[in-house]
Amino acid sequence: MKRILSSLGIGSATVDTVLPTTLTAGDSVDARVDVTGGNDAQEVDSIYFALATRYETDESRGTAKIETYDLADSFTIEPDEERSFTVTIDVPYHTPVTLGRTNVWLDTGLDIDWAVDPDDRDPIQIEPDPLRETLFDALESLGFTLRTAKCEATESLFASRRFVQELEFVPRSGPFAGDLDELEVVTLPEENGFDLLLEVDRRGGLLAEHFDADERYDRVSLQPGDEADLERRLRAAIERNL
Repeated sequence: MKRILSSLGIGSATVDTVLPTTLTAGDSVDARVDVTGGNDAQEVDSIYFALATRYETDESRGTAKIETYDLADSFTIEPDEERSFTVTIDVPYHTPVTLGRTNVWLDTGLDIDWAVDPDDRDPIQIEPDPLRETLFDALESLGFTLRTAKCEATESLFASRRFVQELEFVPRSGPFAGDLDELEVVTLPEENGFDLLLEVDRRGGLLAEHFDADERYDRVSLQPGDEADLERRLRAAIERNL
C-alpha cells in the first residue's frame, strides 16, 4: 500500500533546493539539493532542474525554459532518509532581469519511474549585469525612467529566440521630455555583449505583429569597453528617429 501511495505522490520523497535568491546573469552559483525519503524506498533516476520564465504572446502567456541542468547519477532514497547534493547552476547571460512583469524561477524535480515526480519551485531575482547596468545608467542620465518590463514571444522576428525582454522607458526630464511618449528597448545579449533594438514613440511596441520596414527603430551595439560612449550613442540614435 505504501508503494502505491508513493506512486501517486502521497508519502513520496520530497526535494528542496537551497540557493541564493538574488543572482546576476552570467553568474555561477553552488546550490544544495536536499532529498528526504517518504514512506517507502524509491529509486531516483536523476535530479533535474530548469531555470524558467514566462513570456507573452498575442493571445496568452507561455513558459520558457532558459536553461536545464541535471544530476544524472541514480540513487535509492530510503524511508525518512535525508540526503544532500551540491550542484552548480550557471545563469545564462541571456536570462532576463526581474523587473516589471518579468519573473524567473528554478524548478527542481526527482525523476522516479512509475510515480508522480516530486518537485520544488524557487523564485529568483535576477539583477542587471554590468553591461545592462550601464544601459540603465545611460538612459537615466538622459532623463528616462523605466515604466515596465516584460518578455514577449519572438518566433516571427528572431528564429533563434523564443522570447526577448522588452523594456519600456518614459522621458521624465532631460533632452527628450515632451518630444516623445516612450522609448522601447529590446536587449539581445550574447556572450560578449549586447545588441540593443530601440523604438522611439511608436504605438504597439517593438514586437508588434506587423514589424514594418518604415517604422522608426534603430540598433546599437554594446560591448565591454563601450560603456563610456553609450550615452552619446543612445542620444544620437534617439535623435535620428524623432
